Amino acid sequence: MIKSPEIRHDLISGNWVIIAPKRGKRPDSFRKKKPRVRTPEKTCPFEGTLEGQKIITLYGRGKDWEIAVLENKYPALVHGNRSLLKRRNGAYELLKGFGHHDLIVTRDHDANFPNLSPDSATGVLKAIQEHYRLLRREKEVAYISVFHNWGPGAGASVYHPHYQIIAVPIIPKSVEVSLGNSGRFFRAQKRCMHDFVIEHELRAGKRIVFKNKSAVVVAPYVSREPFQLRVYPLRHIPYFETTPEEELKDAALALQEALKRIKRKLHDPDYNFYIHTAPVRRRAFYGHYHWHIEVVPKLGVDAGFELGTGIQINSVDPDEAAKILSK
Repeated sequence: MIKSPEIRHDLISGNWVIIAPKRGKRPDSFRKKKPRVRTPEKTCPFEGTLEGQKIITLYGRGKDWEIAVLENKYPALVHGNRSLLKRRNGAYELLKGFGHHDLIVTRDHDANFPNLSPDSATGVLKAIQEHYRLLRREKEVAYISVFHNWGPGAGASVYHPHYQIIAVPIIPKSVEVSLGNSGRFFRAQKRCMHDFVIEHELRAGKRIVFKNKSAVVVAPYVSREPFQLRVYPLRHIPYFETTPEEELKDAALALQEALKRIKRKLHDPDYNFYIHTAPVRRRAFYGHYHWHIEVVPKLGVDAGFELGTGIQINSVDPDEAAKILSK
């Protein structure tokens, strides 16, 4: 564990992060402020035959469905208007709010991702993958974001476990920056930046939380949040949607293990996880990228310094985080 604060630079995002362990938070310091409230199944919109929902794909039959792909009733973007012409509003530039906002819903009212069976967890990633392939066919779609919010502290407005997919006609700036950094590293070093990081972490061994045949869980050296984790496929795969089933299964199992350990060691916090993958293939070729899953427990709140500078202060040394979560 480091003895004094360090300001670390992230190769991938370009962000700077202050690691300040003397601010001193141990797992007991991160107990949930409010218990997670379970809503009754009878008032849940994702029960029974999904009456009133716009079903895109159903895995299973009738009331015995296992996974459902649904249109979000309250979407951030709509897919009725396909005009992508940029417009001006005085000094400002805008586009029509075209896109898709869909949900992947699992059957069990209480089983969030770590509590699913291994087959069901793999099934969630497969369903996401299949829907991703469907969305990428639309020429207007440039980037597809996949994420999961668990608990109100992580932005979940519905208790029943569900996973969200938002397809947008732009490449987000933070993704552009990561892709640019990855591309420059590849041109200079003739290798993938993420492969370099994975090999370094496997050699060092200090920040490895879990590993199976084809996936690894790492506490990133430049963790922006306490106990942040990253799930990598070990093999170089730029595009999530092209990942073979066996490697997708190992990624699902590694993600489950990461979340189980966060729940057990950190008193079951709310959390987000999200997939970072290359933009849809036809826009350009991003063979230098390496898809992965970010896991962020919700253990703190950004205050004035973070909001004013964009620099995070992480009170937990990633080496210590890995040590706690790898047991």
